[in-house]
Amino acid sequence: MSSSDIFIGETIGTAILILLGGGVCAAVTLKASKARNAGWLAIAFGWGFAVLTAVYTSAPLSGAHLNPAVTLALTIKDGGWDNLPVYWGGQLLGAMIGATLVWVVYYGQFQAHLTDSEIVGAPESKAVEAEEKGAGPVLGIFSTGPEIRNAVQNLATEIIATVVLVLAILTQGLNDKGNGLGPLGALITALVVVSIGLSLGGPTGYAINPARDLGPRIVHALLPLPNKGGSDWSYAWVPVVGPLIGGAIAAGLYNVAFA
Repeated sequence: MSSSDIFIGETIGTAILILLGGGVCAAVTLKASKARNAGWLAIAFGWGFAVLTAVYTSAPLSGAHLNPAVTLALTIKDGGWDNLPVYWGGQLLGAMIGATLVWVVYYGQFQAHLTDSEIVGAPESKAVEAEEKGAGPVLGIFSTGPEIRNAVQNLATEIIATVVLVLAILTQGLNDKGNGLGPLGALITALVVVSIGLSLGGPTGYAINPARDLGPRIVHALLPLPNKGGSDWSYAWVPVVGPLIGGAIAAGLYNVAFA
């Protein structure tokens, strides 16, 4: 694969991943959305199907890493550090494009949600009450955040969840005598993502992908959204560092136990 193919494939694939994954978060969250309040199950399966679509689309060009933690793990496993920046650059750009497209698709819903009369110009206590009822800041559509803010626990959660994801990806081919699972591999990866969301996603929202969190968080900070609230940069390092550590650990486990 050429560097240009890798960059284009990762940009397109990650944009699709975030468009569909962020899209299900917007659908469940925003006022005037037909899927509002559909719940965590919808989000978990929405992200799983997003992975499935993105992998099938981008695999012919780049191999469909779509995740800096996956790229890091595969680089540790196989070598080839020269292409690491190309993969990471495409993934971050694609994530930003995907997040911007979510805003375009749900533009009217964002406006209705963020200009709710319950929060605009209301006293702080009333604004907080309105936010708890679903109006107000929408950072959760773009990036993840913890239910209980504890840096050690939050980091550990992201590391553990990413180890599960990456180890599942690295060991897929072993079930087919090392020849890989072909198109079936994308479906298995998607189901693993659904499983992680349902089982391990509760504490932090399961970023398990630095680009998935950082790119949309940057877009949230830049978009002209009224009353959007802050981008929570004090937490932003956790969903970047945690998955990268998890990817490296998964590659180490693979090299020790399976290689």
